[in-house]
Amino acid sequence: MIKIKVLFFAVLSQMFSFILNGQTNNDNWANLSRYAEANKQLKNSADTRVKVVFLGNSITEGWANIHPDFFKSNGYVGRGISGQTSPQFLSRFRNDVVELNPQAVVINGGINDIAENSGTYDPDFTFGNIKSMAEIAAANGIAVVLTSVLPAGNIPWRKNIKDVPSKILELNAKIKAYAQEKSFAYVDYYSSMVNEHKAMIAEYTGDGVHVTDLGYRLMENIVKQTLSKLNL
Repeated sequence: MIKIKVLFFAVLSQMFSFILNGQTNNDNWANLSRYAEANKQLKNSADTRVKVVFLGNSITEGWANIHPDFFKSNGYVGRGISGQTSPQFLSRFRNDVVELNPQAVVINGGINDIAENSGTYDPDFTFGNIKSMAEIAAANGIAVVLTSVLPAGNIPWRKNIKDVPSKILELNAKIKAYAQEKSFAYVDYYSSMVNEHKAMIAEYTGDGVHVTDLGYRLMENIVKQTLSKLNL
C-alpha cells in the first residue's frame, strides 16, 4: 500500500510538471537517453555494484567530469544533467537511480528551479518533487541522502530573478526539516560555502553558481563524512 501511494503521488507530480512546461515528449524533456547506455552497462556488469548514485544538475555533472576518480574509487556514480530542475529529476529517477539498485542516493537540486529553467518557481512544488524522490528511494530500500542547495547571490543567466539567497535559505530549511523528520541523512554544503553576503565564497565558484576544483574538494570532504557513517 505504501509503495502504491508513493508511486501515485510521483505520477501526479510528473503529470503536473508536464502541464506546467507544455511538454509531452518525456524522453526529450527529461533527457532519459543521456545515461541510457551507461546504465545498461552497469546493470549488465556482474562485477560492478553501485554504492551511491549522485543525482543532480550541472553541479553534479561537472563534479563527475572534473573529479572522476572520486566516483570510480568509491563505487559512486554521477547522474547529473546540466540545467535540469526537480521535476526532470523525478521523471528520470527510476531510470537513473532505482534500476541501478544502489545502496544510497545523494539528491542535490533546486537552484535551477529557483532560476525558473522549466517554469515559474513554486517552492512547494520543488520541495514536493524532492520528497517524492526520497519516498520512492526509501520504498525501494535505497538509503536517502538529501543535500542543501549551494549558496548563490544571483542567477548569472537570469539576472531578473529576485531574492535568490532568501529562496535558497527557505528551500534548505524545508529539506533539512524533512530529512530530520524522516531520519534521512542530510548534507549541509551551504554553511561551509557561503560568504557574508549569502553568496558562494569566491574561491569555490567561477560564476557564482557553478563549482571550482577547490569547491568540489570541499564538497567531497563534507559528503564523505555522511557517507562514511553509512559505510559507503
